[in-house]
Amino acid sequence: MSYSWFQELWWVFGFTVSMLLTGLLIGHVFFCLFLACLLYLSWHLYNLYRLYRWFGKEKKRQLPEAPGIWGEVFYRFYRLQQRNRKRKRKLALILRSFRRSTAAMPDAVVVLGTNPNYEIAWFNKAAQTLLGLKACQDRGQPLCNLIRYPKFCEYLHQGDKDTSIQLVSPANPNIMLRISIVPYASNNYLLLARDITQLHRLEQIRRDFVANISHELRTPLTVVAGFIETMSDTEDEGLHKWQRPLVLMAQQTARMRCIVDDLLMLSRLESEPTPSRIELVDVANMLTNIHEEARILSGERHHQFTLEVDDNLLMYGHPGELRSAFSNLIFNAVRYTPAGGDIIIRWYNDERVIHFEIRDTGEGIAPEHLPRLAERFYRVDVGRSRNQGGTGLGLAIVKHVLNRHAGHLHIESTVGKGSVFRCDFPNTFLSQPLDDILTIAEGKK
Repeated sequence: MSYSWFQELWWVFGFTVSMLLTGLLIGHVFFCLFLACLLYLSWHLYNLYRLYRWFGKEKKRQLPEAPGIWGEVFYRFYRLQQRNRKRKRKLALILRSFRRSTAAMPDAVVVLGTNPNYEIAWFNKAAQTLLGLKACQDRGQPLCNLIRYPKFCEYLHQGDKDTSIQLVSPANPNIMLRISIVPYASNNYLLLARDITQLHRLEQIRRDFVANISHELRTPLTVVAGFIETMSDTEDEGLHKWQRPLVLMAQQTARMRCIVDDLLMLSRLESEPTPSRIELVDVANMLTNIHEEARILSGERHHQFTLEVDDNLLMYGHPGELRSAFSNLIFNAVRYTPAGGDIIIRWYNDERVIHFEIRDTGEGIAPEHLPRLAERFYRVDVGRSRNQGGTGLGLAIVKHVLNRHAGHLHIESTVGKGSVFRCDFPNTFLSQPLDDILTIAEGKK
C-alpha cells in the first residue's frame, strides 16, 4: 500500500473522530456522522468532476492539483497519458515509414479488410499504376468490383493463399502481372502485384526459340540418321573399320532425336492452355500395354513386374499426354532399377483422388535432389543418366501433363531402398462433363 493511501486513511480516521467528538459535544452524533459522510462524498465528487473536465480538454497541459489520494490519481493519469502520447508518436512514425517504404516499392501493395468482400483499406502509388486503383474513389470498395477477372475473383476467395496467378494489368493490357495474397495478423490480407512483363517476354522468346530450333533440327537429324543407317548396312570392306564409330554415331543421333521430340512436346504443352482433346480413357488397358513395353525394355535384366490396376477405373483426359506421362515414369523405373529388382505399377482411387503409382527398388534419390527432379535436363548422376538413354526431360513432361489435368506429382525416395512416384488426380475426372474438365484444368494452373 502506497504512502498516499496511508495518508488518506489517516485523514479519514481523523476527520471521522473529530466529527464524532463534535457530535458528542452538541448532542447530535448521527447528524455529525451524516454530515461527515456528505462532506467526504462531495470532496470526491468535486475531484471526479475536475478529472472529467481535464479529460475533456484537447490540450491537457496543466495537471489538476489535490491533496491526498486524488493527487496520486491525477499524477497516475498524467503519466498514463504521457506514455500513450509516446506510443502514438512512435506508431505514427512507424506508419509514416511504412507508407514511405511501400510508396517507393515498384510492386503494387493493397491492404485488404477482414470482411468476406475483401474491401480495400489502403494501397500505394504503384497500385494506381499497375491495377488502375483511384486514391479518392476506391478505398472501401470490394476488390473484385474493381478487378473484374473471374480467374482473379476465384483466386481471391479460395482457401489456398500459398499460390500466385498471372494476369494482364487492368490498367494497361501490355503489362503482365504476378499477383499473390499474403495473410498476416488475424484474418488480414495483403495483395502484392509485380510487373513481370519482361520476364514474360523472355519466357516467350525462350519457348519460341526452343520450338523453332527443335523443328529446324528434326529434318537434319533424320537425314544424318538415314545416311548412318545406309553406311552401316553397306558391305564395303573399306567401311568395316568404321562400324564401331557408326554405331556410336547412330546411338547419339537417336538420342538427339529423342531430345528434339521431347522438346517439341514440351513446347506444345506450354503453348496450349488446356488439352486439345479430352475423352474417356481406359487407363488400365493403357498401363497394360506400357507394362508389356517395359518388359521388352527390361530385356535380360529380368525385373520383377507387378501390375495392380482397377479395370473399371476410367478417367477423362488427353490419352496421348497421359500415356506419355505414365510411360516416362515406368520406363525411368526400368532404366534406374538394378537387374532383378521389383517394379510395382498401381492404378486405383480413394474417396477424393485418383492415383497412379510406380514403385521400384532402385538405388534411390538423395533428399536434396527431390525438389529439382522435374526441372529440364536436371540429372542426379549425369554420366549414369546418359548411359541409360535418358533425355533429362521426362519428368518435366510429366509435370506439365499433370498440371494440364489438375494433377500433382509426389515423390518419395530413400537411398539404397528405392523410390515411389505417385500422380494424383481429382475424382472429378472420373465422370465430369467435357466443359467442366477444361475449366478445372485451366483453374489449377
